Amino acid sequence: MERRPLGRSGIEVSRLGLGTMTWSTDEASIEDAAAQLQLFADAGGTLVDTADVFGQGAAEAALGQLIDRVVPRRDLHIASKAGVRTDGSDRRRDTSRIWLMRSLDATLKRLNTDYIDIWNLHVYDPDTPLEETLSTLDWAVETGRVRYIGVSNFTGWQTARAAAWQNAWPTRTALSCTQVEYSLLQRGVEREVLPACLAMELGVLAWSPLGRGVLSGKYRYGRPSDSRAASAQWSRFVTTYLDERSAGIVEAVATAADGLGVSPLEVALAWVRDQPGVASAIVGARNASQLRASLATDRLFLPPEIRLALDDVSAPDVGYPESY
Repeated sequence: MERRPLGRSGIEVSRLGLGTMTWSTDEASIEDAAAQLQLFADAGGTLVDTADVFGQGAAEAALGQLIDRVVPRRDLHIASKAGVRTDGSDRRRDTSRIWLMRSLDATLKRLNTDYIDIWNLHVYDPDTPLEETLSTLDWAVETGRVRYIGVSNFTGWQTARAAAWQNAWPTRTALSCTQVEYSLLQRGVEREVLPACLAMELGVLAWSPLGRGVLSGKYRYGRPSDSRAASAQWSRFVTTYLDERSAGIVEAVATAADGLGVSPLEVALAWVRDQPGVASAIVGARNASQLRASLATDRLFLPPEIRLALDDVSAPDVGYPESY
Protein backbone atom coordinates (compact mmCIF):
# COMPACT_ATOMS: atom_id res chain seq x y z
CA MET A 1 0.00 0.00 0.00
CA GLU A 2 1.23 3.48 -0.88
CA ARG A 3 2.46 5.67 1.96
CA ARG A 4 2.02 9.42 1.97
CA PRO A 5 3.66 12.24 3.93
CA LEU A 6 1.52 13.55 6.77
CA GLY A 7 1.49 17.21 5.84
CA ARG A 8 4.88 18.86 6.17
CA SER A 9 6.12 16.33 8.73
CA GLY A 10 8.65 13.56 8.27
CA ILE A 11 6.22 10.73 8.94
CA GLU A 12 4.62 8.77 6.08
CA VAL A 13 1.35 6.90 6.70
CA SER A 14 -0.59 4.38 4.65
CA ARG A 15 -3.14 6.01 2.36
CA LEU A 16 -5.85 3.88 3.95
CA GLY A 17 -6.12 3.88 7.73
CA LEU A 18 -7.82 1.35 10.01
CA GLY A 19 -10.51 2.76 12.30
CA THR A 20 -11.24 1.08 15.63
CA MET A 21 -14.55 2.60 16.72
CA THR A 22 -16.36 -0.73 16.19
CA TRP A 23 -13.84 -2.43 18.48
CA SER A 24 -15.48 -0.72 21.42
CA THR A 25 -18.94 -2.21 20.79
CA ASP A 26 -20.61 -5.57 20.40
CA GLU A 27 -20.05 -5.26 16.64
CA ALA A 28 -16.47 -6.56 16.79
CA SER A 29 -14.97 -9.02 19.25
CA ILE A 30 -11.28 -9.08 20.16
CA GLU A 31 -10.90 -11.95 17.68
CA ASP A 32 -12.50 -9.81 14.96
CA ALA A 33 -10.18 -6.94 15.86
CA ALA A 34 -7.14 -9.21 15.69
CA ALA A 35 -8.16 -10.52 12.27
CA GLN A 36 -8.69 -6.97 11.00
CA LEU A 37 -5.33 -5.76 12.27
CA GLN A 38 -3.50 -8.72 10.75
CA LEU A 39 -5.24 -8.31 7.39
CA PHE A 40 -4.55 -4.57 7.39
CA ALA A 41 -0.86 -5.02 8.18
CA ASP A 42 -0.49 -7.77 5.57
CA ALA A 43 -1.88 -5.34 2.98
CA GLY A 44 0.80 -2.79 3.89
CA GLY A 45 -1.35 -0.61 6.14
CA THR A 46 0.34 1.27 8.97
CA LEU A 47 -2.08 3.92 10.30
CA VAL A 48 -4.43 2.70 13.03
CA ASP A 49 -6.83 5.32 14.40
CA THR A 50 -8.51 5.27 17.78
CA ALA A 51 -9.70 7.67 20.50
CA ASP A 52 -10.01 7.69 24.26
CA VAL A 53 -13.80 8.02 24.03
CA PHE A 54 -14.38 5.01 21.77
CA GLY A 55 -16.21 2.76 24.21
CA GLN A 56 -14.82 4.94 27.01
CA GLY A 57 -11.38 3.50 26.36
CA ALA A 58 -12.40 0.00 25.26
CA ALA A 59 -11.09 0.46 21.71
CA GLU A 60 -7.69 1.63 22.94
CA ALA A 61 -7.56 -1.28 25.38
CA ALA A 62 -8.37 -3.75 22.61
CA LEU A 63 -5.61 -2.31 20.42
CA GLY A 64 -3.24 -2.48 23.38
CA GLN A 65 -3.90 -6.21 23.71
CA LEU A 66 -3.03 -6.77 20.05
CA ILE A 67 0.12 -4.66 19.72
CA ASP A 68 3.14 -6.98 19.38
CA ARG A 69 0.89 -10.01 19.74
CA VAL A 70 -0.47 -9.57 16.21
CA VAL A 71 1.69 -6.83 14.66
CA PRO A 72 4.97 -5.39 15.98
CA ARG A 73 4.62 -1.93 17.49
CA ARG A 74 7.35 -0.60 15.19
CA ASP A 75 5.22 -1.46 12.13
CA LEU A 76 2.26 0.69 13.20
CA HIS A 77 1.48 4.39 13.28
CA ILE A 78 -1.01 4.72 16.12
CA ALA A 79 -3.20 7.82 16.17
CA SER A 80 -5.45 8.71 19.08
CA LYS A 81 -7.52 11.67 20.21
CA ALA A 82 -8.39 13.46 23.44
CA GLY A 83 -10.47 16.42 24.54
CA VAL A 84 -13.96 14.94 24.98
CA ARG A 85 -15.23 13.97 28.42
CA THR A 86 -17.53 11.01 29.06
CA ASP A 87 -17.24 10.99 32.85
CA GLY A 88 -20.59 12.66 33.50
CA SER A 89 -19.12 16.14 33.75
CA ASP A 90 -21.22 19.07 32.56
CA ARG A 91 -18.20 20.05 30.51
CA ARG A 92 -18.31 17.91 27.37
CA ARG A 93 -15.32 19.53 25.62
CA ASP A 94 -12.18 19.86 27.69
CA THR A 95 -8.72 20.54 26.29
CA SER A 96 -7.37 22.06 29.49
CA ARG A 97 -3.84 21.13 30.50
CA ILE A 98 -4.97 19.02 33.44
CA TRP A 99 -7.51 17.03 31.43
CA LEU A 100 -5.21 16.41 28.46
CA MET A 101 -2.33 15.28 30.68
CA ARG A 102 -4.64 12.92 32.55
CA SER A 103 -6.10 11.61 29.28
CA LEU A 104 -2.69 10.97 27.74
CA ASP A 105 -1.50 8.95 30.74
CA ALA A 106 -4.65 6.82 30.58
CA THR A 107 -4.36 6.33 26.82
CA LEU A 108 -0.75 5.16 27.01
CA LYS A 109 -1.65 2.71 29.76
CA ARG A 110 -4.56 1.26 27.77
CA LEU A 111 -2.50 1.02 24.59
CA ASN A 112 0.35 -0.64 26.47
CA THR A 113 2.88 1.57 24.71
CA ASP A 114 5.35 4.29 25.64
CA TYR A 115 4.31 6.70 22.91
CA ILE A 116 1.62 7.65 20.41
CA ASP A 117 2.67 8.44 16.87
CA ILE A 118 -0.10 11.01 16.26
CA TRP A 119 -2.13 12.72 19.00
CA ASN A 120 -5.06 14.87 17.88
CA LEU A 121 -7.31 17.25 19.75
CA HIS A 122 -10.72 15.64 19.24
CA VAL A 123 -12.64 18.94 19.31
CA TYR A 124 -12.16 22.68 19.65
CA ASP A 125 -12.72 23.83 23.23
CA PRO A 126 -13.90 27.45 23.45
CA ASP A 127 -13.53 27.44 27.25
CA THR A 128 -9.77 26.83 27.33
CA PRO A 129 -7.23 29.36 26.01
CA LEU A 130 -5.78 27.95 22.81
CA GLU A 131 -2.24 28.69 23.95
CA GLU A 132 -2.76 26.51 27.05
CA THR A 133 -4.03 23.63 24.94
CA LEU A 134 -1.25 23.86 22.36
CA SER A 135 1.48 24.22 24.97
CA THR A 136 0.25 20.93 26.42
CA LEU A 137 0.72 19.30 23.02
CA ASP A 138 4.26 20.72 22.96
CA TRP A 139 4.87 19.19 26.39
CA ALA A 140 3.62 15.80 25.17
CA VAL A 141 6.15 15.86 22.33
CA GLU A 142 9.00 17.17 24.48
CA THR A 143 8.52 14.37 27.01
CA GLY A 144 8.58 11.69 24.30
CA ARG A 145 5.00 10.56 24.87
CA VAL A 146 3.87 11.82 21.45
CA ARG A 147 5.67 12.02 18.11
CA TYR A 148 3.31 14.23 16.02
CA ILE A 149 0.29 16.40 16.83
CA GLY A 150 -2.85 17.53 15.09
CA VAL A 151 -6.45 18.62 15.47
CA SER A 152 -9.82 17.11 14.64
CA ASN A 153 -13.25 18.50 13.75
CA PHE A 154 -11.95 22.09 13.76
CA THR A 155 -13.43 24.75 11.49
CA GLY A 156 -11.26 26.46 8.90
CA TRP A 157 -10.42 29.48 11.05
CA GLN A 158 -9.79 27.32 14.11
CA THR A 159 -7.43 25.12 12.09
CA ALA A 160 -5.54 28.07 10.65
CA ARG A 161 -5.30 29.80 14.02
CA ALA A 162 -3.84 26.72 15.73
CA ALA A 163 -1.39 26.04 12.91
CA ALA A 164 -0.27 29.68 12.77
CA TRP A 165 0.27 29.77 16.54
CA GLN A 166 2.51 26.71 16.41
CA ASN A 167 4.46 28.07 13.45
CA ALA A 168 5.03 31.45 15.10
CA TRP A 169 7.90 30.30 17.34
CA PRO A 170 10.71 27.83 16.52
CA THR A 171 10.44 25.85 19.76
CA ARG A 172 6.79 24.96 19.22
CA THR A 173 5.82 21.71 17.51
CA ALA A 174 4.13 22.30 14.17
CA LEU A 175 0.76 20.68 13.56
CA SER A 176 1.00 17.78 11.13
CA CYS A 177 -2.64 17.02 10.37
CA THR A 178 -6.34 17.48 10.87
CA GLN A 179 -8.95 14.75 11.05
CA VAL A 180 -12.36 15.58 9.60
CA GLU A 181 -15.40 13.83 8.19
CA TYR A 182 -15.05 13.79 4.40
CA SER A 183 -16.97 11.87 1.78
CA LEU A 184 -19.06 12.36 -1.34
CA LEU A 185 -21.99 12.93 1.04
CA GLN A 186 -20.10 15.38 3.28
CA ARG A 187 -17.96 17.85 1.38
CA GLY A 188 -18.48 20.86 3.64
CA VAL A 189 -14.79 20.83 4.60
CA GLU A 190 -13.95 21.92 1.05
CA ARG A 191 -15.26 25.43 1.74
CA GLU A 192 -12.66 26.50 4.29
CA VAL A 193 -11.02 23.59 6.14
CA LEU A 194 -9.26 22.03 3.15
CA PRO A 195 -8.01 25.38 1.80
CA ALA A 196 -6.62 26.12 5.26
CA CYS A 197 -4.90 22.72 5.37
CA LEU A 198 -3.37 23.18 1.94
CA ALA A 199 -2.17 26.68 2.83
CA MET A 200 -0.71 25.57 6.18
CA GLU A 201 0.60 22.26 4.79
CA LEU A 202 -1.42 19.97 7.04
CA GLY A 203 -2.27 16.42 6.04
CA VAL A 204 -5.95 15.47 6.06
CA LEU A 205 -7.13 12.27 7.73
CA ALA A 206 -10.62 11.63 6.38
CA TRP A 207 -13.01 9.85 8.74
CA SER A 208 -16.22 8.18 7.57
CA PRO A 209 -15.13 8.29 3.89
CA LEU A 210 -18.05 5.99 3.03
CA GLY A 211 -20.65 8.44 4.29
CA ARG A 212 -21.28 6.44 7.47
CA GLY A 213 -21.75 3.34 5.34
CA VAL A 214 -24.43 4.80 3.07
CA LEU A 215 -22.12 5.02 0.04
CA SER A 216 -21.62 1.25 0.12
CA GLY A 217 -25.09 1.03 -1.45
CA LYS A 218 -26.54 -1.15 1.29
CA TYR A 219 -29.47 1.25 1.83
CA ARG A 220 -30.52 1.66 -1.81
CA TYR A 221 -33.59 -0.52 -1.38
CA GLY A 222 -34.35 -0.22 2.32
CA ARG A 223 -32.75 -0.66 5.71
CA PRO A 224 -31.34 -4.16 6.24
CA SER A 225 -32.24 -5.56 9.66
CA ASP A 226 -28.59 -6.12 10.51
CA SER A 227 -27.47 -2.63 9.45
CA ARG A 228 -26.54 0.31 11.65
CA ALA A 229 -29.56 2.26 10.43
CA ALA A 230 -31.78 -0.41 11.96
CA SER A 231 -30.02 -0.39 15.34
CA ALA A 232 -30.98 1.80 18.27
CA GLN A 233 -27.36 2.71 18.96
CA TRP A 234 -26.37 3.82 15.46
CA SER A 235 -29.57 4.83 13.63
CA ARG A 236 -29.20 8.58 14.22
CA PHE A 237 -25.58 8.41 13.06
CA VAL A 238 -26.61 6.89 9.72
CA THR A 239 -30.01 8.42 8.95
CA THR A 240 -28.41 11.84 8.50
CA TYR A 241 -27.49 10.64 5.00
CA LEU A 242 -30.66 8.73 4.14
CA ASP A 243 -32.26 11.67 2.36
CA GLU A 244 -33.13 12.43 -1.25
CA ARG A 245 -29.91 14.28 -2.06
CA SER A 246 -27.77 11.47 -0.69
CA ALA A 247 -29.81 8.89 -2.59
CA GLY A 248 -29.00 10.65 -5.87
CA ILE A 249 -25.28 10.62 -5.07
CA VAL A 250 -25.41 6.94 -4.13
CA GLU A 251 -27.05 6.12 -7.47
CA ALA A 252 -24.34 8.03 -9.31
CA VAL A 253 -21.68 6.08 -7.42
CA ALA A 254 -23.44 2.80 -8.22
CA THR A 255 -23.60 3.71 -11.91
CA ALA A 256 -19.88 4.48 -11.94
CA ALA A 257 -19.16 1.22 -10.14
CA ASP A 258 -21.16 -0.78 -12.69
CA GLY A 259 -19.20 0.82 -15.51
CA LEU A 260 -15.86 0.01 -13.87
CA GLY A 261 -16.82 -3.47 -12.76
CA VAL A 262 -16.19 -2.73 -9.07
CA SER A 263 -18.33 -2.11 -5.99
CA PRO A 264 -19.85 1.27 -5.02
CA LEU A 265 -17.76 1.09 -1.85
CA GLU A 266 -14.55 1.02 -3.89
CA VAL A 267 -15.58 4.00 -6.02
CA ALA A 268 -16.60 6.14 -3.05
CA LEU A 269 -13.46 5.32 -1.10
CA ALA A 270 -11.12 5.88 -4.05
CA TRP A 271 -12.70 9.30 -4.64
CA VAL A 272 -11.90 10.50 -1.09
CA ARG A 273 -8.50 8.83 -0.93
CA ASP A 274 -7.19 10.79 -3.91
CA GLN A 275 -8.64 14.21 -3.12
CA PRO A 276 -6.05 17.00 -2.80
CA GLY A 277 -4.52 17.16 0.66
CA VAL A 278 -5.78 13.78 1.86
CA ALA A 279 -3.00 11.77 3.48
CA SER A 280 -5.19 8.85 4.52
CA ALA A 281 -8.83 7.75 4.44
CA ILE A 282 -9.81 5.91 7.62
CA VAL A 283 -12.11 2.91 7.22
CA GLY A 284 -13.80 0.90 9.93
CA ALA A 285 -15.27 -2.58 9.73
CA ARG A 286 -17.16 -5.11 11.80
CA ASN A 287 -15.03 -8.01 10.62
CA ALA A 288 -12.17 -8.95 8.32
CA SER A 289 -14.50 -9.64 5.40
CA GLN A 290 -15.80 -6.07 5.43
CA LEU A 291 -12.29 -4.69 5.76
CA ARG A 292 -11.08 -6.80 2.84
CA ALA A 293 -13.66 -5.08 0.62
CA SER A 294 -12.25 -1.68 1.57
CA LEU A 295 -8.66 -2.77 1.06
CA ALA A 296 -9.53 -3.87 -2.48
CA THR A 297 -9.83 -0.16 -3.29
CA ASP A 298 -6.05 0.11 -3.21
CA ARG A 299 -5.97 -1.25 -6.76
CA LEU A 300 -8.52 1.23 -8.12
CA PHE A 301 -7.77 4.54 -9.85
CA LEU A 302 -10.82 6.55 -10.92
CA PRO A 303 -10.73 7.84 -14.51
CA PRO A 304 -10.86 11.66 -14.68
CA GLU A 305 -14.28 11.70 -16.38
CA ILE A 306 -15.83 9.63 -13.59
CA ARG A 307 -14.22 11.74 -10.91
CA LEU A 308 -15.56 14.91 -12.56
CA ALA A 309 -19.05 13.43 -12.82
CA LEU A 310 -19.03 12.54 -9.13
CA ASP A 311 -17.68 15.99 -8.29
CA ASP A 312 -20.60 17.53 -10.14
CA VAL A 313 -23.40 15.43 -8.64
CA SER A 314 -22.11 15.88 -5.07
CA ALA A 315 -20.94 19.50 -5.22
CA PRO A 316 -21.49 21.25 -1.86
CA ASP A 317 -23.45 24.47 -1.62
CA VAL A 318 -21.18 27.50 -1.49
CA GLY A 319 -21.87 31.18 -1.31
CA TYR A 320 -20.43 34.36 0.04
CA PRO A 321 -17.61 34.73 0.90
CA GLU A 322 -16.22 31.48 -0.52
CA SER A 323 -17.54 32.21 -4.00
CA TYR A 324 -16.91 35.96 -3.96
